[in-house]
Amino acid sequence: MKKNIFIAALLAPGLAFAQSGKYTLTVRLNTITTPAKAYLVKDYGWSNQQLLDSVMPHKGIYTFSGQVDEPSKVTVLIDHDGGAAQKWTKTADVIDCYLEKGRIDITGTSTVKNATVKGGPVNNDYKRYKQTVLLYMDQMSKSMDSIFRTASDQRKKDPALMDSVMKQYREVSKKTDSLKYVFIRRNPASFISLFTLVEVAGNDIDVPRIKPIFQTLSPVLQHSNSGKRFAEILYDLGPLSIGAIAPDFTQNDVNDKPVKLSDFRGKYVLVDFWASWCGPCRAENPNLVKAYHKFRDNNFTVLGVSLDQPGKKAAWLGAIEKDGLPWTQVSDLQFWKNAAAKLYQVHSIPQNFLIDPSGKIVAKNLRGETLEERLGEILGR
Repeated sequence: MKKNIFIAALLAPGLAFAQSGKYTLTVRLNTITTPAKAYLVKDYGWSNQQLLDSVMPHKGIYTFSGQVDEPSKVTVLIDHDGGAAQKWTKTADVIDCYLEKGRIDITGTSTVKNATVKGGPVNNDYKRYKQTVLLYMDQMSKSMDSIFRTASDQRKKDPALMDSVMKQYREVSKKTDSLKYVFIRRNPASFISLFTLVEVAGNDIDVPRIKPIFQTLSPVLQHSNSGKRFAEILYDLGPLSIGAIAPDFTQNDVNDKPVKLSDFRGKYVLVDFWASWCGPCRAENPNLVKAYHKFRDNNFTVLGVSLDQPGKKAAWLGAIEKDGLPWTQVSDLQFWKNAAAKLYQVHSIPQNFLIDPSGKIVAKNLRGETLEERLGEILGR
């Protein structure tokens, strides 16, 4: 009973957030000599990167303004040479901050990478988070940069060097993850805690571990848009929950002929979201091929949905052939704007949904050995 009351409250129409409203972000670089364009970027360097805004300086000051429903992490990039906003580079002049209601001021000399950020409570929390949680990862990154900068070409090829680097990385990552949980526990009302919990939960969420932590967060966080989206996953609610009818869609196959998901009614079908450019997807394909051949005579098939990019059909077809994928493949070649991916709320790949003969979702994100095990349970083999 308590669980039902909690879920109902969690998904009720939201609270009024003090964090929503207008923001003004200003960037002052006191000694910059050549006017350079400034960009506001979401998910900078990732495949789903978005350019939100761009401005030129006015009297030496860059000013961004807009509305925000809840805090959102962005990257401020100063493009000194042109083209830096289009492709991630290690030496790019960037700094991260959070858009939140009110003023956010970034002050530096000729670059933003070492500038000072002053803002509201979310940016203040993010500053503490970087100083207490991300400190060791930052130190390790600088140390590794120094090692590889000074190492000879022969030394860089030495497997022992890479083994040493990876060992240190794993140790620091483990320590950083522990510190993330400490930060969440100590800051239950901070949006940084919610975003950090979503991050450490990852795609394959350990629900028994993560759900109790989520329940310790403040009601404002749980009722935020991000909180409600995360709760739908934790409590397996919403239109893509286990037991829900899978949303139908139509996309063209490799021969430009339309294929509907509902065409597969009467079979178990694994809807697999992937792309030729996605390394983890390609690494998972052998497992899919093995499962397909093992269970295809048990009323089972796969429907591949590719998030390949416009004009990259040849890359898509080449990956299908190279990886030996014998099942039906469809795509609208719209990258992250793929209509089926948006319908299924796919924000990272690989991702899949197992749909039964009646059209209901019966499992999600089955990979590796788990895929064969779950198919064996469901198909009775």
